[in-house]
Amino acid sequence: MGKFDAELIETANAIATPGKGILAADESTGTIGKRFDKISVENNRDNRRKYRQLLFETKGLGEFISGCICFEETLYEKREDGTSFIDLLKAENIIPGIKVDKGQAPIKDAAPGEEVDK
Repeated sequence: MGKFDAELIETANAIATPGKGILAADESTGTIGKRFDKISVENNRDNRRKYRQLLFETKGLGEFISGCICFEETLYEKREDGTSFIDLLKAENIIPGIKVDKGQAPIKDAAPGEEVDK
């Protein structure tokens, strides 16, 4: 076994806990801006932070969520009291992760609308 195999298996088992899911909170600034436009909220860093804080402070979130995919900006965000969002997730036994793709791009010679993650 490799150096990190046991940790990887433990993490995968925790994320795959029966009855729990993964929260995809990895909207890019552009995607979250589209959500905000629909409700007439300005797309700025503070509003994005408040939105994510609302998600991560949901009472009992850890009862239903085992992992959370975060946008890079989220890794550096904190509550007003200085608690990092990552620490909020960990306090609920939610395993934080990070979005690693750079968006979608059309697939060459594929049907219209077919895309691949970069």
